[in-house]
Amino acid sequence: MVAVHVHPTGSAGSTEVDPARSQPAPALSAKLLACLLGGLLWACCLAPALATATATATATATATATVTATDSDTASKPPSPKVYKYLAGGVTSFSDTPPRRGAYIVWSPSCYACNLNSTIDWHATKLHLQAYADAIDAAARAHDLDPSLVRAVIHAESGFNAGARSRKGAVGLMQLMPATAREVGVADARVPAQNIRGGAQYLASLLAQYRGDVTLAAAAYNAGPAAVAKYAGIPPYAETQVYVQRVKILHRRYREQPQS
Repeated sequence: MVAVHVHPTGSAGSTEVDPARSQPAPALSAKLLACLLGGLLWACCLAPALATATATATATATATATVTATDSDTASKPPSPKVYKYLAGGVTSFSDTPPRRGAYIVWSPSCYACNLNSTIDWHATKLHLQAYADAIDAAARAHDLDPSLVRAVIHAESGFNAGARSRKGAVGLMQLMPATAREVGVADARVPAQNIRGGAQYLASLLAQYRGDVTLAAAAYNAGPAAVAKYAGIPPYAETQVYVQRVKILHRRYREQPQS
């Protein structure tokens, strides 16, 4: 700051500078220095730390929300029901609840058409029109069955593989379980003609029970009559539902084709 002293004469020819007043105010310089240091401290240290803390808090909140949503989604999906297989009065039965008494196993369907992830195009897959023709025709005549339905069930059960054997012990073309084979009087389920005869007999009994309803008969062939009775229709087992759909597709296709 510069101080100008004007003489009483009113002349401006003589001007004096006050050295003491020309120095900067000490208090103002200290404040300015403090501001500068504070700004540097903020830019170098505090701002990055605050940004890191904010980012961490945001990421944590996002992760927590994601986990919560995932847990909620998982909890909203009901687990697939287990299927229990057991003998009730000498009859093979299936249910989604284990029996109160007696032995049982947790059944895992494994027939040819039971695979939920099957890549087979059931509307176009090759049909077996001549395989085991004599045995199929004989069994169909003996039990008043449509031979196309017998072929459809054989195709769905084993893919016409006479040597097929499931993990649970079902055997042959129509995948007869040992208990079922005994029920229908089959001595050796590995023999194609016997297997077809026994499977056709069992299928005919189911059709009689459901008054010719192929859908219910197919569901019972796969999951058992007890399961069909319990749910008053096709049981809510994914394997049984796809099995019934595929049997019906194959039945229609075999019926549309000449048999000889």
